Amino acid sequence: MNEYNVVAGTNLTEPILNLAWLAVALVATIVVLSRRRDARTVSVLICGLALLFPIISASDDFNADKTLRFNGATIALKYYGSSHTDGDVSAYFIEADVLHTGDTWWNGHYPFIDYSTDGSIGGTIKAAEANLAMVTDKTIVIPGHGPIGSKTEMTEYRDMLAAIRDRVAALKGEGKSLDEILAATPTAAYDDKWGGFFINGEFFTKLVYKGIGKDPAHLHNPS
Repeated sequence: MNEYNVVAGTNLTEPILNLAWLAVALVATIVVLSRRRDARTVSVLICGLALLFPIISASDDFNADKTLRFNGATIALKYYGSSHTDGDVSAYFIEADVLHTGDTWWNGHYPFIDYSTDGSIGGTIKAAEANLAMVTDKTIVIPGHGPIGSKTEMTEYRDMLAAIRDRVAALKGEGKSLDEILAATPTAAYDDKWGGFFINGEFFTKLVYKGIGKDPAHLHNPS
């Protein structure tokens, strides 16, 4: 794990965490994944949402887990590989026992999976598993979207992802078309709770369907 110290004259107690854009900004220092070095020089289009992110300027990068030290606080950055995108990062504030998951956790919402930046449904489930392994029942968890939560809500999220992926995979394995799978409403049991944000059950089914066949078949072991 790499380490480096952030020195600043301002007592900033809440770092600006723009993890959806694969960066952690602390005062004037921006840390970005090495695989996203192109973000320094080019704009990035998020397909499916028609969002164009502008050029940023990064002063450091990394390609593995990294530790920051800032005003006496230790912040562990974790890189997940392919998840919501291929550059998802979380920040764990060790002394405070606070985890900011970025978009690897959407509390109470279906997540967006950005296949244009090599996101995957299987990786999204793996990230949910990794997050659960990082926390205890006392950890305060800040999601990328939705209210602050805990291990209980994170477990529900992981279980929802795995169940819907298994249902869509089974239907696709039977030779069902996307239209036939949508008609079968594989998300029906979850839509009331998880489909109230900008991604509804139909949209999420399409996202999961697109990823089936690109991920290992068995990513979740409920035991």
